[in-house]
Amino acid sequence: MLTAMVHRGPDAGGTFVDKETRVFLGARRLAVIDLPGGHQPMIAADGDLVVVFNGEIYNHLTLRKSLEECGFQFVSDRSDTEVLLHGYRLWGVALPEKLNGMFAFAIYDRVRRRVFLARDRFGEKPLYYAPHSDGLIFGSDLGVIRAHESISGTLDPEGLRKYFAYGFFPAPATVYKGVHKLPHGHSMTIDATSGMVKTKAYWRYALDPTPTLRKEADLVEELRHLLSQAVKRRLMSDMPIGVFLSGGIDSSAIAAYAANHLGAARLNTFCLGFNDTSYDESKFARALAEVIGCKHFETKLSLQQAINTLPRVLESLDEPIGDPSILPTYLLCRFARQKVTVALGGDGGDELFAGYDPFLALRPARLYSALVPDRLHRMITRLMERQNRSDQYMALDYKLRRALRGLHYRSASWNPAWLSPLEPDEISELFCAPISAEDLYAEAIEAWDASLSHSDIDRSQEFYANFYLPEAVLTKSDRASMMVSLEYRAPFLDNNLVEFARRLPVEMRLRGHKRKFLLKRAMRGILPDAVVQRRKKGFGIPLTRIVEKDFGHSQETARTILNTDTMHRLRTQHMSGQKDQRLFLWCQMSLDSFGRRQPAALSAT
Repeated sequence: MLTAMVHRGPDAGGTFVDKETRVFLGARRLAVIDLPGGHQPMIAADGDLVVVFNGEIYNHLTLRKSLEECGFQFVSDRSDTEVLLHGYRLWGVALPEKLNGMFAFAIYDRVRRRVFLARDRFGEKPLYYAPHSDGLIFGSDLGVIRAHESISGTLDPEGLRKYFAYGFFPAPATVYKGVHKLPHGHSMTIDATSGMVKTKAYWRYALDPTPTLRKEADLVEELRHLLSQAVKRRLMSDMPIGVFLSGGIDSSAIAAYAANHLGAARLNTFCLGFNDTSYDESKFARALAEVIGCKHFETKLSLQQAINTLPRVLESLDEPIGDPSILPTYLLCRFARQKVTVALGGDGGDELFAGYDPFLALRPARLYSALVPDRLHRMITRLMERQNRSDQYMALDYKLRRALRGLHYRSASWNPAWLSPLEPDEISELFCAPISAEDLYAEAIEAWDASLSHSDIDRSQEFYANFYLPEAVLTKSDRASMMVSLEYRAPFLDNNLVEFARRLPVEMRLRGHKRKFLLKRAMRGILPDAVVQRRKKGFGIPLTRIVEKDFGHSQETARTILNTDTMHRLRTQHMSGQKDQRLFLWCQMSLDSFGRRQPAALSAT
C-alpha cells in the first residue's frame, strides 16, 4: 500500500503497528515544512497518540501558540503535524473545526482505542476507505486501497452511472464496489475494539447572505485584506514555491499578492500555452508577469503533443476522471516541478464569486421553461444538435446545446444536467437498466431542495461549491500535481475568505451580467484593467479533435458493464455530426485507460 503512493510522498516513509488492537498506520512524505522535524507516523511523547497526515495546516503557528499557552510542550520546531497531536488532546473530535488548511489525517488514540479520520472542508486532500471482514482500510487514493489483498477490484455499476451522469464520482461513490470516499468536511471515528464506525459532517458550504449597510468600498478593502492574508499563509514553505498564472483574474490576483509578500524577484510563475489560439492564454499571463516583475516560465502545447501524452496520463490515474483539463493541468504541474515543489493556483474563485457561465443562464432558463412548451423544446433541441459543431473554445453553439439539454428537467437538475456527459435516457440504454433523472441527480436535487435560499443563483453556487469543486476541480488538481510530487495550494479556499464570501449579498457576487462583481472591484488598481475586464476562459483542450482519435484501447473494462451497441451508437452520433458526444467519449476513454492498468481481477457485477 505504501509503495502504491510513493508519488504522493517521495521523500520519506514510515510505519506504526499496534499488534494488540491490530492498528497499522503508514505514511509517505513530501517534505515541505520543518524538513527534519516532520517525520511520520508521529508519536506523542507519552505514546498515547499517533498521527499520519497529508496536507498543510496554514494556521498551525497560531494554534501552536494557543496550545503552548495551555501548557502543551512541543518537540518539533515548526511542524504542523505535531499541532494535530496536541490539538486532538485538547479539542478531541472538534479538532477539524479549528483547522485552516487542506488535510486528510488519521489519529490513533491508544487510550480510547479508536482511530479518528478527518478530511478538510472542501476536500482538497483525498481520503478513501473500505470496510472488510477484519476491520477498515483507508488511504489517500484508490491505488492504495486497491493494493490491499482483501479488495477485489469489482466495478460498481451505481458509481459508474453517477460518473456518466455528472462527469465525476459524487461522494461517497467511487469506481469500486465496497470502496467509499469520505465526503469533504466530514470526520470518521472507528472503534478499534468493536469495529463500530461513526461518520459526522462537521462543515458544509452554505450561502448565508447578510443584508449590510456597509459601503462597497469597505467590502472591497476587507476582500483585499483577506485575499492577501490567504496568499501569505500559503507561501509558507522551506522549499521553492511558485504560482500558476493564466492571466485571468483569479490567478493574477494570487500572483500579485504573492509578489507583494515574497518580493517579485523571488516569485516564479508558470503558464502552459496552446498552439491553438482559441485555447491560448499565454500572452495574457506573460503581460501580467512583466507588470509584476516576477520570473515567468512558459511552455507551449500542440495538439499532437496532447495526443501523444494523453494515454500515459490517463493510465497513471487510479480512477477515471471526467474533466479533460486533467491533461493540461498535469503538463503544467510537470513543467513547474522542474523549478518548484509548491505551487499556488486560482481554484475556488469561480465558486465563491459566481464566475461560471451557467450563472448567467439561470434567469433566461427560468423564463424559457415557463414560456416554451415541451414539444417545441424538443424540436429546438433536435435542430440545434444538427448544426455544425465548432471546436473553438466554448463556442456559442456548444454552450447553447449544453443549456438546452438541461431544460428537459426541473430546475433542481439544471446544473448537473448542463455538466452531464450523457442524458438519463442514454445512461439507461448504456447500462441496460431504467433509471430516472431524479435517481441519477439525487445528491444535487436533495441539496437544491434543502438549501435555505430560494435564489437560483445561491442554490447554483452551493451546487458548484459542494459538488463540482471538490469532486471535479480539486480532484483533478490533486491528482495532476501529485503525479509529479508537487504540492498544490488554493488561497481562495481559506477559511476566513470563504466565510466572508458566503455572506455577501447576491448583487455583490453577480450584478446584472457582471460576474465576480466584488472581486473585480477589489482588483481595480491592483491588476491592470485589461485583466479585470477580460472575459473568463477555462483551462481547456481541443477535445473534439482528441476524442475522435483512435488510441487503440481494448475497451474490455467497458464491455464488462456497458452496452457495447450503445457505446458504438453514441460514438457514431458524434463522428457523423448527429449529436455532440465529446464529453461521453472523453469519459469512456478515461474509463478504458483506467481499466488497462488494473489487475486481471477487475470485473463487474
